[in-house]
Amino acid sequence: MSQESESITQRAKVLVADDDMNVRLLSRQCLEAEGMLVVEAADGHEALDAFVRERPDLIFLDVEMPGMTGLEVCQRIRQMPQGENIPIMIVTGSDDRKSIDDGFNAGATQYKTKPVNWSLLGRDVQYMLRASNAFHVLKRQEDRLRYLAYFDPLTSLPNRRSFNEQLNRILKRAQRHDSYAALLFIDLDNFKRINDSIGHGRGDRLLVEISKRLINELREDDAISYYTENSAENDPTVDNGASTEIARLGGDEFTVVLADVLSTDDVERIARRIMTSLSEPIPLQTHNPVVTPSIGIAMYPQDGENADSLVRNADTAMYAAKADGRSCYRFYNEEMNARSVEQLKLEEDLRDAMRNNQLELHYQPQVEVLTGSVVSLEALVRWRHPERGMISPGDFIPVAERTGQIIELGEWVLNEVARHCTYWDELGLDSFRVCVNISPLQFNQPDLLHYIRGFLERSGMNAERLELELTESAIMTDGESNITKLSQLKSLGLDLAVDDFGTGYSSLSYLRRFPINTLKIDQSFVADMNTADGAAIVDAIIALSKALNMRSIAEGIETEEQLAYLAERGCDLMQGYYFERPLFPEAVPEATRRDYSSQIQRARDTSKSA
Repeated sequence: MSQESESITQRAKVLVADDDMNVRLLSRQCLEAEGMLVVEAADGHEALDAFVRERPDLIFLDVEMPGMTGLEVCQRIRQMPQGENIPIMIVTGSDDRKSIDDGFNAGATQYKTKPVNWSLLGRDVQYMLRASNAFHVLKRQEDRLRYLAYFDPLTSLPNRRSFNEQLNRILKRAQRHDSYAALLFIDLDNFKRINDSIGHGRGDRLLVEISKRLINELREDDAISYYTENSAENDPTVDNGASTEIARLGGDEFTVVLADVLSTDDVERIARRIMTSLSEPIPLQTHNPVVTPSIGIAMYPQDGENADSLVRNADTAMYAAKADGRSCYRFYNEEMNARSVEQLKLEEDLRDAMRNNQLELHYQPQVEVLTGSVVSLEALVRWRHPERGMISPGDFIPVAERTGQIIELGEWVLNEVARHCTYWDELGLDSFRVCVNISPLQFNQPDLLHYIRGFLERSGMNAERLELELTESAIMTDGESNITKLSQLKSLGLDLAVDDFGTGYSSLSYLRRFPINTLKIDQSFVADMNTADGAAIVDAIIALSKALNMRSIAEGIETEEQLAYLAERGCDLMQGYYFERPLFPEAVPEATRRDYSSQIQRARDTSKSA
């Protein structure tokens, strides 16, 4: 037994519940041979008593037992606080779809049909224990990740995500009370030049000092605190809460949101105080830089009745302050529309791009670690603008999302995928999956199932060739209803993947109930594998995927070290510049015929010799 297995199964206690004494005996022999402790129960009532008394790490549960079935036992255990996350292996002689669904609906983690392959039982239990351990690792990381999700680690101020919720909360409050609110968008003048001259370390300390000054300057107006959007809606005490919210959006951009504003004079008074405070010299060892702010101000409701328009107009006012010489504040007015016009032009250009064949679909290979073969490709959209050249997806995808053009763009991508698959089939290539990203807006369309079914019928594309990639946050928004939606999509015969898994900070208890084929490890975790936290998260996701019989794929592979680490941990597929950059459709045939096993082996050998 490996050292890793020993660490996972050391003192692991397994409850075996089966009315067949021979099954209990064989289970005990197999599991004790793996160094585990075994507790037995002969029926459902004994199983519940043993669970409460012994607090096992895993339950091996027969379905057909006298008095109380295994499904009833499973349901009862899941209702207990200590049984919410314990791994449960259901064992039954029935292998029809309804029986399997009944097992998972009762709360089973894994489903095994009789006769049991006793030689593999120990390994299967080890996988489930590893997944359970990984689950708890992820849960321990969840608080830290949630903090990182909502707060800026440098200044401890709420970050962009928090800001969006803060602003929506305050605007809802203002709407309920028919009151005014203000958004101050703060950008530090010439910060890049100052940062480059004093060094990034001192630049970070400068940002920390700026955040402290903002907090100190605004503290006398009201307490600065943070509420989620849900708490604002459901907690009546929130109306008496903070009326001033500060956030750091990133870089040198800060925001201040003011609620219950009586007049623009009050906002102007606060803006002047911020100007004075932030413009004082900042002592940083041998340097005392002076950093002045440019502040754009938008008022609710006259400058925008929703968060998007208010942010856009405050940003426009901030650029107007910079254009007027910096180190000043400006209130938004209708003449400050240059940036708005620019955004509108981008929206119009994107519509033209879809009509005039300016968009291109590229494909990045996904390599199977075991064989070194390309078994799937991810479809990636690119925009070649006739005047601006290549426009980053990071610039035009948000525009498409905001305007709803993402629906038309998504349809274009699927049609291009079908066309290219026909082209590759005509060349005699072996079949492979193509992975297509589905945006949250697309996923929430009520006719998505109807559209995908119609697309498959019209295009003649084999459903098994298509994998839809959905973000974790999209499918977790309404977990219960999305289980049905995902199951309906899955019934069409296609595969489903969770893209950027681990970044959604959502309930992991839903995961075993989703009909997911693939967990995709976000490239940010791959990049952080040299840290203890990053490695722990990657290990946990791979272990979870194995325990739940899902594929694992890591994106953003750029180095031999990353490849070797993931290969040793058992990651199934890899994708990244280390293998190939996104390719034109014409370059795909050569890539699919390539054997990458030598690169994988070389990385492993280099890692072992290092």
